[in-house]
Amino acid sequence: MNRLLTLSVLVALSTSVQAAPETFVIDNSHTYPHFTYSHFGFSNQTHKFDKTRGKVVIDRAAKTGSADVTIDATSVNTGYALFNEHIQAADYFDTATYPTITFKSSQMTFKGDQPASLAGDLTIKGVTRPVTLELSHFKCMPHPMKKVETCGANASTQIKRSAFNMGKNAPYVSDEVTLTLAIEAYKEQAPVQ
Repeated sequence: MNRLLTLSVLVALSTSVQAAPETFVIDNSHTYPHFTYSHFGFSNQTHKFDKTRGKVVIDRAAKTGSADVTIDATSVNTGYALFNEHIQAADYFDTATYPTITFKSSQMTFKGDQPASLAGDLTIKGVTRPVTLELSHFKCMPHPMKKVETCGANASTQIKRSAFNMGKNAPYVSDEVTLTLAIEAYKEQAPVQ
């Protein structure tokens, strides 16, 4: 009888441990938020941000999760220093006043066992709008070099620049912009006691 009770307790404990939410810290060196837009119809231009921080929380058993992402807007990288300065000016990102872009979500939806989308609030240039990031890829596994569980995803949404007070030169430079977050995040380690 004692063995059966002990086994039941162990099963219950292991189930509760598996169901716990897990926190993953964004790996800035492998996370690239980028945006794509049409440039006068000649080509689609893509630019990125070099500095991102934040956390993603996933509860796979409950099929819930959240994200809190902060992008350093002053780290915008177009590949051309003069253009970097140009789009940080007041007509566009206005990084002197609004140095960060944030995405905060507490609504992660799953399709089967995989996260499929994140609904939340995107704040650019002091303007907050609801958006839904659709995940085209999601994978978690032990990182072969860091030896810690790591999750990666590609998520994207479309916005209008004008909705964030950045509509200058539209429609020549398209008002519609695709935002993509290519993200990798490693499992937060419990502090050593």
